[in-house]
Amino acid sequence: MSWLDRVRNSLPFPAKRETTPDNLWIKCPGCHEMLFTRDYEANLSVCPQCGLHGRIGTDARLGQLLDPGYTVLPTPKVKEDPLKFRDSKRYPDRMKAARAANPHPDALTNAFGAIAGQPAVVGVQDFGFMGGSMGMAVGAAFVAGAERAIAEKCGYVIVTAAGGARMQEGILSLMQMPKTTVAIRRLNAAGLPYIVVLTDPTTGGVTASYAMLGDVHIAEPGALIGFAGQRVIQDTIREKLPQGFQRAEYLHAHGMVDMVVPRSELRERIAELLAYMAPARAA
Repeated sequence: MSWLDRVRNSLPFPAKRETTPDNLWIKCPGCHEMLFTRDYEANLSVCPQCGLHGRIGTDARLGQLLDPGYTVLPTPKVKEDPLKFRDSKRYPDRMKAARAANPHPDALTNAFGAIAGQPAVVGVQDFGFMGGSMGMAVGAAFVAGAERAIAEKCGYVIVTAAGGARMQEGILSLMQMPKTTVAIRRLNAAGLPYIVVLTDPTTGGVTASYAMLGDVHIAEPGALIGFAGQRVIQDTIREKLPQGFQRAEYLHAHGMVDMVVPRSELRERIAELLAYMAPARAA
């Protein structure tokens, strides 16, 4: 063995790449700071440097809002691919890929439990499932969540995150707008609170229906909330849009959102609202 080989063998070489976790770091989309994934998740997926509220999945959101011991409600079954839609891929193939990458069968999942002791049904829309798009399954899940809240005589809290209606279901996806509106009217008739938490992004037909029909509208800081895209609006009115247009703080300043609440305070604020609203309204 040569001198060079002896030296090489005695050096403590770093671990091979395949033994190093790929998700050890995460780059903040806002300030581009590199963050430890563990610290980032411990901070509720909020950047400690710039305060950007990152997008999170259904299970993480339910775990942050609900007390331990909550029950995930089954997602209603609907007819899939009713239009036999195909673009660059078949719609069933897109659904299969989305379900393989997500723990729940569609974009909206309900759970029943308590928020700081206040009973509630919580619905969470996951942008990671086909952009949180609203199709028949989302409409059916929303109605099922509202009906469970009526049966339990508690509030319904919906956390929105969507790019709009699901194009693969055409007019059937747009029919979910009046369908969910009727479910909200039933909640109102029962005297039960309906609270909307707007997260990034909430756009399109979701904004034009159940996302803007709440008794109270809460938005996370910096969330994009709107109907049409900024470029479409700017090209239509041929004017430059104001700074921060369609962001949570802008909507709050102009009366479309009741409050902007950081994620760390969201659970306590919703519990306060439920404690204040449910007993008086359900009486």
